[in-house]
Amino acid sequence: MSGFEFQEEDKREYRRRRRIRNQILAYVSLVLILAVVSVGGYFGIKALSGVVEEKQQQEQMEEALAAAQQVEEEMTEASEVPEETVEETVVETVEEYTEEDLLNEVVESCISEMSLEDRVAGLFIVTPEALTGVDRAVKAGDGTKEALEKYPVGGLIYFKQNIQSKDQITEMLANTTAMSKYPIFLAVDEEGDSVARVADALKLDKIDSAASLGETGNADNAYEAYKQVGTYLMEYGFNLNFAPVADVLTNPDNDAIGKRSFGSDADIVSSMVASSVKGLEETGVTACIKHFPGQGDADGDTHDGLATTDKTLEQLRETELKPFAAGAEAGAQMIMVGHIAVPSITGDNTPASLSKDVVTDILREEMGYNGVVITDALNMSAISEYYDSAQAAVMALKAGADMVLMPEDFEAAYEGVLAAVKDGTINEARINDSLARVYKIKYKETVDK
Repeated sequence: MSGFEFQEEDKREYRRRRRIRNQILAYVSLVLILAVVSVGGYFGIKALSGVVEEKQQQEQMEEALAAAQQVEEEMTEASEVPEETVEETVVETVEEYTEEDLLNEVVESCISEMSLEDRVAGLFIVTPEALTGVDRAVKAGDGTKEALEKYPVGGLIYFKQNIQSKDQITEMLANTTAMSKYPIFLAVDEEGDSVARVADALKLDKIDSAASLGETGNADNAYEAYKQVGTYLMEYGFNLNFAPVADVLTNPDNDAIGKRSFGSDADIVSSMVASSVKGLEETGVTACIKHFPGQGDADGDTHDGLATTDKTLEQLRETELKPFAAGAEAGAQMIMVGHIAVPSITGDNTPASLSKDVVTDILREEMGYNGVVITDALNMSAISEYYDSAQAAVMALKAGADMVLMPEDFEAAYEGVLAAVKDGTINEARINDSLARVYKIKYKETVDK
């Protein structure tokens, strides 16, 4: 149902209620008038009893007549409401209490018209190379169009190799958007300093490292930095940034995180993350904070293999989880779950990204996060050395993730999830719920307008 049809329906309902209200007012008016007549007759007889009673009679009759007159005036005003006022009232009512309902209707309407194959594809974010099969993608042409028709993925992530110039990347992203039959995320890792795909490729002024921003102790600096990032990303056509990093660097030997973290103080990191999210989101670019439940204490790099932390859940609550809670409260619409193993929670070395204990029990239920949950890249060694692409994707979705990022073999992962839904391993409603969260981000700006 379109927004226009929705308002037309409300207008008809408003008119129907107005007619009923007028009828009720007319009945009430008639009853009051009859009451006036009855009261008048009664007090006419009692008038013989004395002057004092006559005065009381007169006052009561005047009150009754005034009430009847007021009802008649209200009835007249209600029947003479201009059509413009009716429309304004309806629109105001819709905006007042149905904005979220309207977004839900738009999302549900879109999803209901999608095939199962398209819905499953919508849960993946992959590189343009993984989608099209080319070695290096620098434009969106017929190959991209055909690939998006077959696999209408939820998003594409771009790296330095995909970016040659401002005009080239702007055209590439615009064409990709036009070719996709559904709204699509166009994502990048743009943290600043050593992780700045766009700024590096286009020789832009890069923002300071998170560590440098954290050292200032001024969260406004993080806000301004990420507002700067969001501004140029939006200019070129990106709408999703996998940043900022919300890890607290409690292990100083953790080179994988290092300067990408705002520091070792959980409170400072929390304020920096919250401000970064606000700066980024205000430009219209979706922020994705990472790497839940926190990789600042990891004893290794998940890019290269297994990484673990021996912290307990209580210890994580006191430090690592704080910046994620702060980022979510500040409006982060997406959280990336890392591949770090937390044996104290899971009982084994299952990566957090594939663990229901971490994704559903802690992030969703304990922390109450209702935004989109996405895995870290599934082609990292912490995953690819232990699980095949289909197995990892299925495990991630069953754990509670909404989106799967960069499986080692996209087609195998896609077919694996599709088969899992068809044989009941993954409930189809589970797919719809995840896609609804994704589309609430994608359609929110449209509905707001």
